[in-house]
Amino acid sequence: MGVRSATGSPSPLWLAAAAQGLEAAGLLAVAAVNLSDLSGGQTDQRSNAIAFIGVEVIVAIGVAAIAAGIIRERPWSRTPAVMTQVLAFILGIVLIQAHRFGWGLPALVFAVAGLAGLFAPTSLRKLNRPHD
Repeated sequence: MGVRSATGSPSPLWLAAAAQGLEAAGLLAVAAVNLSDLSGGQTDQRSNAIAFIGVEVIVAIGVAAIAAGIIRERPWSRTPAVMTQVLAFILGIVLIQAHRFGWGLPALVFAVAGLAGLFAPTSLRKLNRPHD
């Protein structure tokens, strides 16, 4: 168990978990920016902004929990991690099309890195469910 291979080098699962963790941190950064906008009076509807910030924080906690599951090599973590990366990839494309390169490029990089880590053969073996 762990993120090191038998040779002592980092496992591809480390890459997947790092991508998930950085995405969780990015979501918290977005929530902080939105909270700053809310406190500065730069939002149109206060209640919507509060709800949106709450959702961002909850999703960030969920993404961080998925990263923890990957680190612990829990089979349940593979499917939500793949779905997170696919959605991050799509979001990255949308952000780049909206000329938000500062948010879109990192989203794309983390999504590709996360998918590469999850689909590496050693990762697939470690995250497989045991057969009876």
